[in-house]
Amino acid sequence: MIATDHFVFVHLQTCGDGFGKEFLLQLIPEARQLGKHLPRRLTPPSLAHLPALGFVRNPWSYYALWYSLQSTRPRPGTLFQILSERGRLDFEGTVRNLLELGTTGAHLDELLAALPEQFTGMGLNLPRFALEPIRASGLGFFSFLYRHMYDGPGIMHIRRVERLYDELISTLVVLGQPVTARMRDFAQQAARSSDSAARDYTSLYSPGLRDLVAERDASLISRYSYRFGG
Repeated sequence: MIATDHFVFVHLQTCGDGFGKEFLLQLIPEARQLGKHLPRRLTPPSLAHLPALGFVRNPWSYYALWYSLQSTRPRPGTLFQILSERGRLDFEGTVRNLLELGTTGAHLDELLAALPEQFTGMGLNLPRFALEPIRASGLGFFSFLYRHMYDGPGIMHIRRVERLYDELISTLVVLGQPVTARMRDFAQQAARSSDSAARDYTSLYSPGLRDLVAERDASLISRYSYRFGG
């Protein structure tokens, strides 16, 4: 979470959080980090009057990017370790386990036992009590994480990460944040150098897994007009 004089940025994992953090902390002098991957409801009372800003990603892209990032790390996170059965499962098996946390609950008890009791500021920063409500929710993990991070009182501006660079600048204007030429140049340079590989995920999905994401993350897909491959 990053606070400025005009808004609070809530960083949802893999949804522009890295770029957003770099942009805000470098280019807005009063910006300050309050914690890593803290949900909106933990905004300090003194800042609760400020609107919040966040980004969302195509769920199919999210699961592909999450798997890619975790599977190539020397020390993957607890979530990946357990759901991939310590690296023995491939993309299909691992993501299917992730999608089933909110239905069959397979691996959920093992995962909860391995999570910290409180926010630690490390990794996904998802403590045991925060993940427990996914049980029998029917939600895909990304939809659950979206609600965990963004639900709360006040005004929330959520934009699609696929249009991150343009929408960040336009939303800052809406939020009353002065936008400098340096900010615009920073966003334009990032847009030109951004890696499009995160969008090339369709070959990873079997028809069954593709449809399972469509079912588990249906409300998010509908709300933001996402489609497979789009």
